[in-house]
Amino acid sequence: MNFSVKETNKRQEAILRYVSQKDELSVSSALEFLKKDFKKVSRITIIRDLRFLIKKGFLLRQGAGRTTKYIFTQKYKLIKKSNVQEYFSIPQDKREIKKHFEFNVFNILKKESIFTLEEKKLLRSLHQKFQLNFKKIKSKTLIAKEFERLIIEFSWKSSQIEGNTYSLLDTENLIKENKAVKGKTKEETQMILNHKKAFIFILKNKRKFKSLSRAKIEQIHQLLTTDLGITKNLRTTLVRITGTNYKPLDNIFQIEEAMEKMIKLINNKKDVFEKVFLALVLLSYIQPFEDGNKRTARLVSNALLIAYDSIPISYRAVNEVEYKKASLLFYEINNLFYFKEIFIKQFEFAVENYFQ
Repeated sequence: MNFSVKETNKRQEAILRYVSQKDELSVSSALEFLKKDFKKVSRITIIRDLRFLIKKGFLLRQGAGRTTKYIFTQKYKLIKKSNVQEYFSIPQDKREIKKHFEFNVFNILKKESIFTLEEKKLLRSLHQKFQLNFKKIKSKTLIAKEFERLIIEFSWKSSQIEGNTYSLLDTENLIKENKAVKGKTKEETQMILNHKKAFIFILKNKRKFKSLSRAKIEQIHQLLTTDLGITKNLRTTLVRITGTNYKPLDNIFQIEEAMEKMIKLINNKKDVFEKVFLALVLLSYIQPFEDGNKRTARLVSNALLIAYDSIPISYRAVNEVEYKKASLLFYEINNLFYFKEIFIKQFEFAVENYFQ
């Protein structure tokens, strides 16, 4: 079954909006509010709509007889469209969130396809477009230069998302000429150089990442955090995330379990883009290391893209604040809608701007 809301009609979409606002509905309450916009709607029609939404996996029926109510399923909460601006207008301490890691998310993602049929079609067509463009480039020098450009822009933006103050031009000068900028910290300079080193390692070992393992993920993390005072391997202490009351796992055995479940889930997925997206989202959610988690997630997901002969994502065009909001939406309410939107747009940007 695909996560697709586009298969619903306007009346069914109205029902979903109502549940989103009220958390639950009954047949009688549905009949009352639907008559305002759908004059000829009948009780039988509503029951038919509710059965359809249950079959699609969007709603769950609770109770019997007059006490019957309909609520969202967990998987619908995962993909339903969120009003991001409205959500983040609520102060951090007043947002109703999932404060702890949800292991059940693995069960939901195992059963369902993350992308709608339309999204899959778009991603595949973009992938094919990249491959056609890449095959047209006969010069190895031009290919090397384009990869260098992509590495520079990825290293800059990925570091910027983490608070690094290097500009794009300064990043280019550092990567090409190994010239650090005066006034920047050693940590900022090292962060960018680590991105370069890790990216080149992946390019040289591209087939290695067709499947993931804990050792491979830890190797990328180690390359990204070299000389930054960050402990190698999985963390044994609690970490906190700025801007949210969500608390990642603090038990090493649970972290190991979450990593095992994530790796198995990704390796068992047949669709390449599901593998890539799950690596990006779940590594960030688990926060398995004491620092460098999102950097590792972005590079591991790019390693998968490269391994399957697709184009890596630089994230050059993403707004770092919006990227963080997309992450927090998944941490706090396990909603993927905004993260998916950013991912698809950034993949499209990569195809349209590199290897032309």
